[in-house]
Amino acid sequence: MPKKPTTTKEDVINGAFRLVREQGHEALTVRNLAAFLGCSTQPIMYQFPDTEILKDLTYRRADAFHSEYILAAQDLLEMGIRYIRFAQEEPQLFRFLFQSGRFSGLSLEDLIQAPEAADVLAAVSTETELTVEEAAAFFEPLVAVVHGYASLIANNGMKFDPDAIRKALLMIAEGIEKGRNQNDEAVSKE
Repeated sequence: MPKKPTTTKEDVINGAFRLVREQGHEALTVRNLAAFLGCSTQPIMYQFPDTEILKDLTYRRADAFHSEYILAAQDLLEMGIRYIRFAQEEPQLFRFLFQSGRFSGLSLEDLIQAPEAADVLAAVSTETELTVEEAAAFFEPLVAVVHGYASLIANNGMKFDPDAIRKALLMIAEGIEKGRNQNDEAVSKE
């Protein structure tokens, strides 16, 4: 009877997540992961003969971690601040999630409608008391700004200043709301 593997799939995924978190997604190779876990490459290749599956599962683990982090917010504004703070606290994971080429060729609307964003979009809908479709339209310009801040911070281009960011996000949200109200008034006059 063959010996039961001592390095489980979950061990490998957890190790891959920690490796990416510490060293970045570029470091996620079988050889690097084996060294990180203190094992040979054989148990990793046994559990994941297709390394793309390992990368995808690692990505999903990082995405769940990110979603849990931002959804711990009490309101929409804090959700935006937490998204940006995540980039400051977890720059390697942020780059893995959003700057590793996974979204090549997609539009911002595609990203907002992606299944991975469903929980966030539902929270926005609840917070704003809008339908999911209306929430997506409201959310799109905010996503662009919040993600821009986060990208600058994750890549050491900008200091994290929560007070300045909070003011900017409030101003943008108020402008979006004002524009939406003006649009609603124009439609009702027709």
